[in-house]
Amino acid sequence: MTCRDCAGFLLDYVEDGLPAETRQRFDAHLAACPDCVRYLQTYRATIKAGPLAMAGEIPAEVPEDLVTAILKARDR
Repeated sequence: MTCRDCAGFLLDYVEDGLPAETRQRFDAHLAACPDCVRYLQTYRATIKAGPLAMAGEIPAEVPEDLVTAILKARDR
């Protein structure tokens, strides 16, 4: 599995919607790719921060640059 493959499966991975074989390949890739681990962490933070940004409540662990990007997108 490549980094590009992982990006395409992120939502299904986070929502536990991948078939077992694909999830195993995804997990194996994550075990060897710190960049994809960071990307997954950012993806999860984005999912968590999206609704909070609309409500005005943003957890301290959400990176400031992510909050700024979400707020800019909301203003469009």
